[in-house]
Amino acid sequence: MSNYIYSVGQLNGTHVHKLSGAYVGELHDDMVVDKHMGNLGNIGNPGNPGNPGSPGNPGNRGSRGSSYRDVFDDLLS
Repeated sequence: MSNYIYSVGQLNGTHVHKLSGAYVGELHDDMVVDKHMGNLGNIGNPGNPGNPGSPGNPGNRGSRGSSYRDVFDDLLS
């Protein structure tokens, strides 16, 4: 297993996009959620973002009780 951390998405303000540029959802309380804002389009592929370093262990995010659906897994698909 590699010790490298790779980027899985990119931010444009609070808008979260896949590395391919496709819109996924909104950043809300350290989660990527569906705020039903529609499709905000494609911001384009940024190329190779490089290695951002190791952010450390995020631990268990737990349940925040948000009324929005968590869509983080959409970044990975």
